[in-house]
Amino acid sequence: MKRPYMVHFLAVKTDEHIALKASVTMKTPSIAVPGKRTQIKAPGLPVQALRMLNAYRFGLKLIGLDRNQNEIYTKILETDSFGNLTYKIPLIAERSKIEVFQVYEIKKNPGLELLLGSYIPLVISSPKKLIICDFDKTLVDTKYSSTREVYYSLTKPLEYFPTVTQSLNIVHDCLGKNFHPFVLSASPHFYEEAMRDWLYQNQIYTAGIFLKDYRKIFSFLDWDLSPKDLKVQGLYKLNHLLDILLMTGIPDSLVLVGDNFESDPIIYLTLARLLKEQSEPWALWNELKRQDAFRLNRKQNAQFLNKIYQLSGLITRRKEDTEDGLNIDLKIYIRKKSLKDSLDLPQDAYGLSELFTLYDGYPKKSGKQNTRSKEKDIADAKVET
Repeated sequence: MKRPYMVHFLAVKTDEHIALKASVTMKTPSIAVPGKRTQIKAPGLPVQALRMLNAYRFGLKLIGLDRNQNEIYTKILETDSFGNLTYKIPLIAERSKIEVFQVYEIKKNPGLELLLGSYIPLVISSPKKLIICDFDKTLVDTKYSSTREVYYSLTKPLEYFPTVTQSLNIVHDCLGKNFHPFVLSASPHFYEEAMRDWLYQNQIYTAGIFLKDYRKIFSFLDWDLSPKDLKVQGLYKLNHLLDILLMTGIPDSLVLVGDNFESDPIIYLTLARLLKEQSEPWALWNELKRQDAFRLNRKQNAQFLNKIYQLSGLITRRKEDTEDGLNIDLKIYIRKKSLKDSLDLPQDAYGLSELFTLYDGYPKKSGKQNTRSKEKDIADAKVET
């Protein structure tokens, strides 16, 4: 019998609020047989999570506990029709003492509260240091250009594909400097478990993962994404970049890592223009909606404009609260596409070209494909951050 199952739960606690992002689905639980020898779990395959293509609505009971396990916060929330939830809890009164959340599903079986798990918020205190990294072709050299490659991407664990060791080295270097990691990908939402397995294998344990929910693309009632967004990545990625910053607040240091294969440079440049106050939100919105990478429908127009104004408001408040003004340490690393030594940016790049560092990201092949020497891999992995 299927029961509600928490796909992911991300709680980010700052000085001002706790931002929540959750996703719930239905799953048949595995049953442990007493006395049976357990084996080490094999890496997850994306195809094993195709159940997430189904859509359900859930009712969630959120309980906040302090360090002594006293209940200090309770809230009943409802997910959208795809089982997704975003919510913010202002930290007033005793809410700042919340140390852990217990989450129950209360709608599928009326009168029965099913525990979905207990979760500790990710605390981001000052100075805020964030690293946001793309996944496909940045950390892992995946390919989706042919039917065969798509089949392999679904039926093979991500460790089967070559790892871009130099990108991974940038991430680990930032983690050593107390940066909080977030991973952004245009892969389907059912890649969550397989991607989490890969991150754990590579010592990245606390990353928040943001994926593209393909159910929204084919929904006739939801226009957050539409069929054009299967190939157009600009709006989706920039939207989630804004979501991350709205969850965490304006950072003191921000590192963005991507590749030069699609639209990462122009997406990161757009965010840099907002953070460096090079463009007014309305002017930037008018400019972006005419670009091929940012084709917007009516609902996307309204949502995107709303988010950039929210971020602009956070920037203004941050400047007012800081004596020396807004001074964000921003670095952008872009993996080269083959031998191409230039970025796909406007000619003047709005005076922000010095923020970009282009690096050679030679993938380290796995298994029998690994014909490169250990010394060459180490040399490729060295990068100044």
